[in-house]
Amino acid sequence: MSPATTVLTVSDRGAEPQVRPGSRYHGDRAAAPEMLDFAVNIRNAQPPAWLLRRLTDRLPDLAGYPSGADHDAAIAAVAGRHGVPEDHVLLLAGGSEGFALLPALRPALAALIAPSFTEPEAVLAAAGIPLRQVVLPPPFRLGDAVIPDAADLVVVGNPTNPTGVLHPRGSVLGLRRPGRLVVVDEAFADAVPDEPESLAGAGLPDLLVLRSLTKTWSLAGLRVGYALGAPTVLARLAAARPHWPLGTLQLEAIIACCAPEAVAQARAGATVLSGLRSQLAAALSALGLPVVAGQAPFVTFVVPDGVLMRKHLRAYGIAVRRCDTFVGLTPNHLRVAVRADWPVLVAAIAEGLR
Repeated sequence: MSPATTVLTVSDRGAEPQVRPGSRYHGDRAAAPEMLDFAVNIRNAQPPAWLLRRLTDRLPDLAGYPSGADHDAAIAAVAGRHGVPEDHVLLLAGGSEGFALLPALRPALAALIAPSFTEPEAVLAAAGIPLRQVVLPPPFRLGDAVIPDAADLVVVGNPTNPTGVLHPRGSVLGLRRPGRLVVVDEAFADAVPDEPESLAGAGLPDLLVLRSLTKTWSLAGLRVGYALGAPTVLARLAAARPHWPLGTLQLEAIIACCAPEAVAQARAGATVLSGLRSQLAAALSALGLPVVAGQAPFVTFVVPDGVLMRKHLRAYGIAVRRCDTFVGLTPNHLRVAVRADWPVLVAAIAEGLR
């Protein structure tokens, strides 16, 4: 095993499930309503006006159950968006629901490439699924990962939350092995201009891609996303779901956000975000702070004392995401969302470094 890669056993089948406390932490706990929120990766304060109108127009339909026609239209919209057959699409109540469904696959051993989004860890550990954390050292490149041969489920983020690292398609595909399912969390893929490393349209039988519409379209309160994978895998994931797993407004949001004009708008927004990210990263580097090289709509960096810095920023009314809840990061790592008012954040950080 490479000394650069740490493998941690988190739970074993048959043992009492143990969920690491930090795995259930989310950035929204850091931000009070009156604060300037750099902790949560929601792009805007509210959905765009055209999307709000679409959803508002469907409010009178809430007296009825979600219709099969809406479900089929949403499936067709996602399939058209990614160029995959309709039976390769599973609609989700937020991308994170895809992780909640993973225990239905009953893997013998799940390998989680860390640092990464902690929801898969929490869900699998709570279900008593044996899992291991494969911890990548800085600069968090996938080439440093040593996956246990016995792992029949591997989860990787691309771009990865919280580091923002974007892995090459070839590196992700290199995780494939006979009898193994690779789950790719692409919750932030549409925030990368042109989505160059996305595998959403790959259509491979041993690949499951989870996508979210929550972040780009500011729909955290509605929860919308989808999974792309082989029909047999999707059927196993969905086997125990309740009837009407998504409501009428969720289906309408998926239809709207996967339309060509919405995809074009998201692509333009990703270009703007990329420019802002470069500015923010450069400003943090100019303060002498190590910045993780990434392409996500957030930036992770290191400060001398993360606890004191978060306390200082909170006094300024600014919320940032602590990173010690992520396996492989330290209390001195902080993550901040990319926003147009980043100079306010950087000025406050500069004050806290004095």
